[in-house]
Amino acid sequence: MSTDAPDPGPADPRSRASREVEPGVERDFARNLSYGEYLDLPTLLSAQHPRSVPAQHDELLFIIQHQTTELWLRLVLHELSSACELMAADEHRPALKRIARVKHIQAAMTEQWSVLATLTPSEYARFRAFLATGSGFQSWQYRAVEFMLGNKNAAMLDVFAHDEGQHRGLVELLHRRSLYDEVLAWLDRRGHELPGSVLGRDVTETYQADPGVVRAWSLVYADPDRYWAEYEMAEELVDLEDNFQVWRFRHLRTVERIIGSKPGTGGSSGVPFLRRALDLTFFTELYDVRSAIQDVTPAGYHGGDGDV
Repeated sequence: MSTDAPDPGPADPRSRASREVEPGVERDFARNLSYGEYLDLPTLLSAQHPRSVPAQHDELLFIIQHQTTELWLRLVLHELSSACELMAADEHRPALKRIARVKHIQAAMTEQWSVLATLTPSEYARFRAFLATGSGFQSWQYRAVEFMLGNKNAAMLDVFAHDEGQHRGLVELLHRRSLYDEVLAWLDRRGHELPGSVLGRDVTETYQADPGVVRAWSLVYADPDRYWAEYEMAEELVDLEDNFQVWRFRHLRTVERIIGSKPGTGGSSGVPFLRRALDLTFFTELYDVRSAIQDVTPAGYHGGDGDV
């Protein structure tokens, strides 16, 4: 093979720092839909209204952090609502896809606490007073997610009485089956007999663990090959809860890092209040069942590391 190809010479250094706009790239947006119009960016990017006087540089971080969280929560609600409908229709495979997406959203939400953690106590103290009584505790979307996962508390509705739309939405979710309720009903329809008291329970109440449900999940975990769909669903729900707890923990640690033991702006005790949330669970029986699973002893095993 000839090696006499001409030497192209040194690359133009400008080509490494810029690129030409290709002829086919759309430029006429007098008639065509633009990226900014599709996303309604003028509305989105004009929704940040710092209130500190004099203006504090770090307040924009605080606002965008929480607005971003609310956008993610909106998507979580969208996915969970669809997952509930799919489970009610015995469409567990696409429901698993929705749950998997929620897990990735949770990862993004958890990671972004590291951004807020760059806010030092001194920086936050300069504008915290301008939050007045505003608090993340008043996030109706967060409360809606908890309701959809089964942690229902009618007393929380009073916090949202000032907004008719938010209050009405939470009341509707209070009376609707949670994701776990739908999963248990699906489990029963697949031949795993569950107690009637569980299937017909008052869904406005926080779910309480039942030994009959633990027994049903025990059979699933005892034979995952036979009950793979149920087994996979159970593990996806455990992932969902674990991720939620990691998010809660990162929230607690970020708040503690920034305000220490100060009370919350919304009137809570602050860090102690957040710490108590770590004891809350959504899918209690999926953790209880782990204690019921019997260890397998291989045939011929006599313990220790010596010869059999």
